[in-house]
Amino acid sequence: MTFLSIFLLLIIGANVSAQESNATEKYGNTLNLGLGIGYYGYVGRSMPVLHADFEFDVAKSFTLAPFLSFYSYRNDYYYGNPHDENRYYYHETVILVGAKGTYYFDDLLNANPNWDFYLAGSLGFAISNSRWDDGYPGDKDYYHSASPLFLDLHIGAEYHFNNKLGAFLDLSTGVSTIGLAIHLNK
Repeated sequence: MTFLSIFLLLIIGANVSAQESNATEKYGNTLNLGLGIGYYGYVGRSMPVLHADFEFDVAKSFTLAPFLSFYSYRNDYYYGNPHDENRYYYHETVILVGAKGTYYFDDLLNANPNWDFYLAGSLGFAISNSRWDDGYPGDKDYYHSASPLFLDLHIGAEYHFNNKLGAFLDLSTGVSTIGLAIHLNK
């Protein structure tokens, strides 16, 4: 709710002038801050994720962005009969670190200058800290993945409120986010 309130205040306070059309638009030098939903099959439900990346121009319509994402959750389980008092908790905190390559299709789509459309791929590592309550009698390595490497594919769009601030929606095979794009030095 706090994120939504801040987002709305920034929209209201932003100068909603249209972004000037520029055939050689630069996409880099942009800080993207997002809140999202991630679904991890071994958890069995989606969970909130915080995400940040910083885009650098590499070539025309192509950027690279180092990123950092974070999620944490706790699940409770019963050992044996769920009517007994044999409840224990599993806690996991994961930090995702990597790079995201993004190609913008604005020129190809002849998009309105207020919009950016892109496809992207992310490659990185998942740094995980998991723990079970004391006394858990089962396999404590059950939820650990075989590899800390991950790959996500993305499709997304950004709407520019002005030349400094935009809002984006990034749909992904792993973590989908909505957030603010802060364009520096434009």
